Amino acid sequence: FLVAALMLGGNSTRFRPLSFEVPKPLFPVAGVPMLQHHIEACAQVPNMKEILLVGFYQPNEELNRFLLSAQQDFKVSSRYLQEYAALGTGGGIYHFRDQILSGSPEAFVVMNADVCSEFPLMDMLNFQKEHGDAFPLHYITLLYGCIKLHYRSSISRHVLHYVEKPSTFVSDIINCGIYLFTPDIFQHIGAVFQKNQQDLIYPYEGDEQSNGWQRAEAIRLEQDIFTALAGQGKLYVYKTDRFWSQIKSAGSAIYASRLYLNQYHKTHPERLAANKDGGPKICGNVYIHPTANIDPTAVLGPNVSIGTGVTIGAGVRVRESIILHGATLQDHSCVLNSIVGWESTIGKWARVEGTPSDPNPNDPYSKIDSETLFRDGKLTPSITILGCNVTIPSEVIILNSIVLPHKDLNRSFKNQIIL
Repeated sequence: FLVAALMLGGNSTRFRPLSFEVPKPLFPVAGVPMLQHHIEACAQVPNMKEILLVGFYQPNEELNRFLLSAQQDFKVSSRYLQEYAALGTGGGIYHFRDQILSGSPEAFVVMNADVCSEFPLMDMLNFQKEHGDAFPLHYITLLYGCIKLHYRSSISRHVLHYVEKPSTFVSDIINCGIYLFTPDIFQHIGAVFQKNQQDLIYPYEGDEQSNGWQRAEAIRLEQDIFTALAGQGKLYVYKTDRFWSQIKSAGSAIYASRLYLNQYHKTHPERLAANKDGGPKICGNVYIHPTANIDPTAVLGPNVSIGTGVTIGAGVRVRESIILHGATLQDHSCVLNSIVGWESTIGKWARVEGTPSDPNPNDPYSKIDSETLFRDGKLTPSITILGCNVTIPSEVIILNSIVLPHKDLNRSFKNQIIL
């Protein structure tokens, strides 16, 4: 049997202000929590016994409710394991190795929660069966990259050289944060842990003495494990050209939503809205929760996700946006390239617009730029984000701005963070 470990991470500072209200892994992308896409992929793998969520988040009611719902919907045991500190991808699974190896699984899957993908887990398992000598199987995709491969045949490939976030060109292939391991990987992580402990006993001059145990257990799979294994013939890759993206910032959530909505044609056509009598005009891929109340003269899409209890008035236009639970878009308002927060209200004839941060569609190795928040002393143009319970008055324009929660605006804003 198999086990899956989903690495949730911790503070999600780059996802603020949206992560103030909900842990980033539970933020809805294409109508369902980000993590649900991972769990759906794991549940389709035969003999998947358990899905473990590993992270530094405090357990809360929303996370517990999500786990309960996931167990009922997908009939796979799901549990949350809370780290006592942020331990990294390697440290997290090593700290909970007894839980992962309970019952002696033949292999286990590790996935970063902030990636968006088709998750071809069955293809990876088949690839591993064809290459039984490869104990950790490492999943990558054809984008800008950091992995140099050795091709022994048309399909067999192991890693010669691994560099995390290189500053110069190494390869056109990247690590996508989706891994398949056998239990042997813990021997290599354990060796790094022992070395870290030795370094703490005999520290280098100038090293800090505090928090020793925490620093010994903080292990990164990519830098601490894969870099060492590269070139030993033990680290193999499954190479794919299917879609993949990271969800680091709020802007990347809109791009990920577009990818998932497009995939729904194959996986969940029932989640895509269609044009019908008495309903709004649908352009392209749109998700509408059944509880949303939408005027038939509204125009939605492409790439729009409408959450629970949303109210959309007459003549409203929404494009390339995520509208979250309980939001109200009053008559003739316009929302473009934006995320409208929970219980927020946009007044009549108001315009809320952002600047998309999509990859260049004409560049086969393009990626979303992780730009700094400010450039030349000014806010970098990006999508507009309204935190929860924000009120936008009638007939104003909010452009390329971030509005923190519980704000009642009284005028237009452009390129600003409204505290």
